[in-house]
Amino acid sequence: MATINNCNLPDDLYYWPEKHVWVRPESDGTVTVGMTDVAQNLARKLVSCTIKKPGKPLERGKSVATVESGKWVGPVPMPVAGQVVAINEAAAANPSLVNQAPYGEGWIARIMPSNWETDKAALVSGPEGIEAYRAFLDKEGIKCE
Repeated sequence: MATINNCNLPDDLYYWPEKHVWVRPESDGTVTVGMTDVAQNLARKLVSCTIKKPGKPLERGKSVATVESGKWVGPVPMPVAGQVVAINEAAAANPSLVNQAPYGEGWIARIMPSNWETDKAALVSGPEGIEAYRAFLDKEGIKCE
């Protein structure tokens, strides 16, 4: 796990830095999607997490969930096009899971991607992904607490 500007970023995930979302490919062909440590730090303590229902097909960039904190309400954008196949009911019931474990118990949804190979090319991963995220955080002046 890399730590950039005090934010945790596992180097085995795919990221869309500008949208603060991550993707983890699963062995069954689905991908798990969540908010990054950066996103949960910017939002602060989440009080609501409303996730789109399974079966819903969504385009890349469309909202898969809406999260709310005491200071912010916003979307969790889809980093890939596809269909929602499962949602994290625990995070919906207890949004602070996203704050406590954004890469573990605080995942948002599982997606069956329409075209993983195409969408994957628009994401960053590995050491290059961490460096791309570092550059974005430095440019925006973002640090985690």
